Amino acid sequence: MAEFDDHEVRLRSTAAHQESDDLRESSIGELLKRLADDAAALVRQEIALAKVEMSEKGKEVGKGAGMLGAAGVIALLAAGTLTAFLVLALGEVMPHWLAALLVGLVYLAVAGFLAMKGKKQVQTASPPVPEQTIETVKEDVEWLKNRK
Repeated sequence: MAEFDDHEVRLRSTAAHQESDDLRESSIGELLKRLADDAAALVRQEIALAKVEMSEKGKEVGKGAGMLGAAGVIALLAAGTLTAFLVLALGEVMPHWLAALLVGLVYLAVAGFLAMKGKKQVQTASPPVPEQTIETVKEDVEWLKNRK
């Protein structure tokens, strides 16, 4: 995203430098064309920045969703394969129903831990709004207002 910041600084610096010489010699039609060109370039830059920012947030949400999915798969695999073994092993020292209950509670605790980690990962990317783009648009609007 630094490339957008550098480009914006260069654009504003170049515009301010050339403005003092060029504006005095330009006609109103040329000034309006220049304003339209600059506005179009600014809109394209803001759209590009929004795309980059949304892509990054999407990756974070994807990681969190992947963790939640992995939590579900691991919980099912573990419950299906180890439950029988643990229940039978614990059934040697306690009633089978109690052994099954204990094993099930341990699996739920592991699944709950993974679900909380996945939820936290998803929340770090929320809200899925291009915050930096919104800020730069506000700055651009303020900059344009102060130019008058």
